[in-house]
Order: sequence, then C-alpha cells, then structure tokens
Amino acid sequence: MRHMMLGALAGLAASVAMTSAMRRSRGLLNETSRYPLPPREIVDRLNFGGDEGQARANTLLAHFGFGAMTGAVFAILPRRRGSGTLFGLGVWAASYLGWIPAARILAPAWRHPAGRNLLMIAAHMVWGTVLAKSLSELEAAEAEAFGRPSDAELSVLERRERGPGR
Repeated sequence: MRHMMLGALAGLAASVAMTSAMRRSRGLLNETSRYPLPPREIVDRLNFGGDEGQARANTLLAHFGFGAMTGAVFAILPRRRGSGTLFGLGVWAASYLGWIPAARILAPAWRHPAGRNLLMIAAHMVWGTVLAKSLSELEAAEAEAFGRPSDAELSVLERRERGPGR
C-alpha cells in the first residue's frame, strides 16, 4: 500500500509536467487540430461538465485522478531503467487505441490528426519519465530524509520537549 501511495503522489507530479507539456505544445497544432485535448473531450463526452467552470474543474480532477491512479499501478510493477517512458507510451496506447474507443468515449487515435497524436504521445512520454524519476525521489526521501535509523538519537529539540529521562 505504501508503494501505491508513493506512486500516486509521483503520478500527480508527473501529471503537472504532462499538463505543462500539453498546454505549451497545443499552440503548435494547426487550427483544424486545435479542438479540446482528450481530457476535456472525455469529460464533455461523459457529460461530467456542467457550466464551463465546472467542466474545467472536472477535467483537472479526472486528468490528475487518472495520473495518480496509473502512477499507483506503476509503483507496484517491476522497474528498469527507461521503464517510466515505456509505461507512459503504454498508457497512451492502452487508452487511445484501447479502452477509450472500446467504451465509445472517443474515436481511436488513428482517426485523429497526426499532430494531435504526436502531442499526446510526447506528453505521455514526459509523464512516464517524470513519474519514474518522481517515484525514485519519493522512495529515497522516505528512506533517507524522512526515516529514522534504528540507532538514531533524538534531536536536541525532541529531548527538550520530552523532558529528562524520556
């Protein structure tokens, strides 16, 4: 469970990087390809929107929730160097070629413009790379920065707060 929690946190961090990549790259699309990106399309299609403000909030919640959930899955899988990038590509393929069109939420990726697919593939590579690095950093922080070695003494402040003989 601890690994999944760290993976979810790493998934959130990776989703921030992915969102930045998507936002910054969207302007490179030609006008006919610049319709809403998949997270918003999915929210609109599933009628989770409401008014525009609610639709934007729901899109962020869905996007970051999915990033956290898939980050938690990544954390329990065996990892090797580069596996984060491959996992990100796998999430893209499983989503945009698999379950999303199978559920009739969106058309499969091959029916969307190539530039949009390249943007989303690159964004998923960013996500996977940042996911793996963030998870490694969180695991190291848990062990090194936030852990207490069994032979560690109390800090001066802890000794003062606990009082003599405790």
